[in-house]
Amino acid sequence: MVFYILTGVILMMGVYAVVAKKNLIKIVIGMLIIEYAVNLMLVLVGYRKDGLAPIITKAEESTAAFVDPLPQALVVTSIVIGLAMTALMAALCVRLHQRYGTFDILHMRKLRG
Repeated sequence: MVFYILTGVILMMGVYAVVAKKNLIKIVIGMLIIEYAVNLMLVLVGYRKDGLAPIITKAEESTAAFVDPLPQALVVTSIVIGLAMTALMAALCVRLHQRYGTFDILHMRKLRG
């Protein structure tokens, strides 16, 4: 239960960074923290104490407690999608910095045009 609470705290830290910060780099880092927290939550959902890998080799092992492989597969997919999202956000930050010369969102709003 403690791990779920800590994962929620990490998620809230990421949400705070996205909502409260004015620097684009800090907002991107907040998005990455949110992504990591969601991945950690998915892994925690599939975890079982003393669980075995979900590979059945003998008939007597079929009654053992297995770790759920579906959240692990979802996390691998999420990591790939997160990598593409991170590359897109980094490219967007670079282009905005080239255009406005700053990473500050408030300063970018003043320079409309």
